[in-house]
Amino acid sequence: MVTAPLYLLAALAEIAGCFAVWHWWRGASALWLLPGAAALGVFAFLLALTPPDQAGRSFAVYGGVYIAASLLWLWAVEGARPDRWDMAGAALALAGAAVILWGPRG
Repeated sequence: MVTAPLYLLAALAEIAGCFAVWHWWRGASALWLLPGAAALGVFAFLLALTPPDQAGRSFAVYGGVYIAASLLWLWAVEGARPDRWDMAGAALALAGAAVILWGPRG
């Protein structure tokens, strides 16, 4: 099943791209914008490969994955460990994403 890794890779690409812009905006070199733009392009491409036939449904599922991946980024890159409320929120978001993605459709 490639669905979960596809959403996770898309999330990491978007977070990396947004982090690059965020870092530049706070005084880093404008060269940060180059990998940032590339990462955001990869994000859009990967999200377009996701399985739902409707973009809105795919984006909704992605939102849950994005929340969880953002907390992983917080921990791995920024060195701030998510607390139990962060984890509870991520679990709720992923549960909602699973219902949207795998819920029975008429």
